[in-house]
Amino acid sequence: MNRRSFLSALGGGLLAAPLAVDAQPTTKVPRIGVLSPRSGAAAGPAEAFYRGLRDLGWIEGQNVAIERRFAETGFERFPALVAELVRLRVDVILAAGGPASLRAAREATTTIPIVMVASSRDPVADGIAKSFARPGGNVTGLTTAPEEIGGKQLELLREAAPGASRIGILWDATVSAFRMPRSVEAVAGSLKMELIPLEVHASADFEAAVAAALRERVNALVVAGTPMFTQHSRQLADLLAKNRLPGISIWAVFPEAGGFMAYGPSLTDEFRRAAIYVDKILKGANPGDLPIEQPTKYNLAINLKTAKSLGLTIPRALLLRADQVIE
Repeated sequence: MNRRSFLSALGGGLLAAPLAVDAQPTTKVPRIGVLSPRSGAAAGPAEAFYRGLRDLGWIEGQNVAIERRFAETGFERFPALVAELVRLRVDVILAAGGPASLRAAREATTTIPIVMVASSRDPVADGIAKSFARPGGNVTGLTTAPEEIGGKQLELLREAAPGASRIGILWDATVSAFRMPRSVEAVAGSLKMELIPLEVHASADFEAAVAAALRERVNALVVAGTPMFTQHSRQLADLLAKNRLPGISIWAVFPEAGGFMAYGPSLTDEFRRAAIYVDKILKGANPGDLPIEQPTKYNLAINLKTAKSLGLTIPRALLLRADQVIE
């Protein structure tokens, strides 16, 4: 090969090399955006979501990226946090910070799939979905317990604390205006219980709410299942114990933190099942075609140590029905 032929071949090879590199397919690593109240939540029920992803073959840092955004100091940060996720073009958003995170995600995007977990009681009534079977739009996932569960909680309080007749309803006013479901009112009427709403706007209001409960001669509390109360379960449980008030929540994290009782679905199971939704969406499923799940199994948790400190003796029949007894 003469010098001119060599240079010509060399030049042709150099020109062709970039084209060959560009022609090689690149694998896009999908991104999951997670909206959560606080970073510490990962150590609790939310960890079941990440474990569920791993069980389904999604390994962070290998074939999936996870963008976590935590409200930490206040749920009013959710709109800015979800805006970051939209700018990053995540493939799916997990709204795991209660109604505030779901509302922020829905207002930020109508195209990115959203998987809700413990963020809506009735997404059809809330205008989030067309139906449970076929939600349409970009939102699917798992609901929290229906409103009717409040009636069952009142019945359990009557069994565990027979003298309780004035029941305070601890309510997060930042989520929605207070509204007592008719089904709960009906149960309260049959049990001759009077229901007293106690609204709070932040955990700093807990002491004032309990003080108001004592002035109203409240002798037991139903605690709403919104993130404010789960996030500050220990603070609330300690306050109720100090004032000798039995309380019941829908989430087991409450008695695990020292509260009296809980009756509701498993928050850990809801997060685990949310991973299944995300898996299906990352594999191409349309969120509008994925049926929204409602809880089918409810767990009863009782903290016996707290019961004793309150001077309550739990009937044996109730203990036998409990799924979790904390001693």
